[in-house]
Amino acid sequence: MSNAPISKDAPKKPFLTDVKTLRQRARQNMSDGLITKTYGGDVDKAIEILQSVLATEIVCVLRYTMHAVTATGISSEGVKAEFADHAREEQAHAMSVAERIDQLGGKPNFNPEGMATRSASQYAEGENLIDMIKENLIAERIAVDHYRELIRYFGDDDPATRVMLEGILVVEEEHATDMHDLLIAHEGTPPLKD
Repeated sequence: MSNAPISKDAPKKPFLTDVKTLRQRARQNMSDGLITKTYGGDVDKAIEILQSVLATEIVCVLRYTMHAVTATGISSEGVKAEFADHAREEQAHAMSVAERIDQLGGKPNFNPEGMATRSASQYAEGENLIDMIKENLIAERIAVDHYRELIRYFGDDDPATRVMLEGILVVEEEHATDMHDLLIAHEGTPPLKD
């Protein structure tokens, strides 16, 4: 690395857009909300994808809530509390996704009709505590893979959606780890052998 001083005559990196142009653009097509011509993605496709994400999160809320209420057994209280915590976090994800759909000009689809077909994960009740943990681990593994794909898809075309999904992914990875650890603690062996 050179320690030579920077010449006053060296070209400076200009702003990509001058303030006057930014102000002018902001006044155009105000009914489009945040969507300006610098938005790099396909808004309709983004909304469609996020509707699926919303359905996935709602299904996860329902599954975790059902498990938090119905889990039984001598060591179920701690697991039930974990399920309830995860349900609350999944609810927060659903709200974030719904708000993003609204920001993009869409209407979040909370209609229960067709929710299961729009969701990437499934609603599975499980017969006992171990089954419930397994079903939640499977759902979290699906969510982790799904979010990774979506993060790559949105990339730099829609950085706000990508960053939101990255934040959700971190929590979903924590949920998967929690379910894996619970399964080992209650079953005694690593799960899901291929």
